[in-house]
Amino acid sequence: MNLLTDNPELYEHQFPDPGHVAARFVHDIITRFNGTGRELLDVGCGTGRDAGWLSRNGYRVTGVDSSANMLQHVREHHPAVDVALADMRSFDLGRSFDVITCLDSAMLYCHTNADLDAFLARCRTHLNPGGLFVAEMRNGAFFLGNAELLDGGRTRSVTWRGTEYTSHTELWIDHAEQLLRRRRTWEWGAEPLVQRSAWRLLFPQELRHLLDLAGFDVLALFDSPGPRTDQPWTADAPVSTALSGDRLHVVARLRRSGHPRKEPA
Repeated sequence: MNLLTDNPELYEHQFPDPGHVAARFVHDIITRFNGTGRELLDVGCGTGRDAGWLSRNGYRVTGVDSSANMLQHVREHHPAVDVALADMRSFDLGRSFDVITCLDSAMLYCHTNADLDAFLARCRTHLNPGGLFVAEMRNGAFFLGNAELLDGGRTRSVTWRGTEYTSHTELWIDHAEQLLRRRRTWEWGAEPLVQRSAWRLLFPQELRHLLDLAGFDVLALFDSPGPRTDQPWTADAPVSTALSGDRLHVVARLRRSGHPRKEPA
């Protein structure tokens, strides 16, 4: 059981985005990098909040997610969005898009190099030549000498449908596997629910290399501003390429040849 993905309304209540900052970020990135196509695939679409906003603002959107509950929520609240239940490493929709997005660290659920290669190969297959790949994720470089997110646990409470849900979250780094691991315990008057998850930690140069091998040219790589940073995203905001912040944002274009690059022998 995953309390948040099993209950999409609770997820949106826990992580609100009333101004649709994440979706506007995607739109502004596409506009800034001269993306004229409006066929968009959102990988890890979740509740469909971003996909729904984009579909109401000129895009034809398809969403892919591995949670049946999330996709049912999309169908009920964002009927203009086509959805498919699929694994991000193996989805096959039989069509291509102008833009692929992968937000809120969804890409980091690919824990191994093989997982990442498989995901980027699926993106390459589903993108039109010259199409854009836009991703937003935690930045592995942030944790080099920075224990801000790792010191102690964090407790957060939210009231939903008259019930208070309290979460206790601990994060730690699994150095051998290059993963940020999380243990979250939920309490709401029932037996406590313990959930474990993990994200791959990617470093900026590592991400550039993976995209290059997959057939992409990186157009922009920056840590702020962004939809989940302390500096709010605006369309004309200057970007920081220090790459030391908690978040990493990447914009890449599929090469016209569409062919992956082989690593040297």
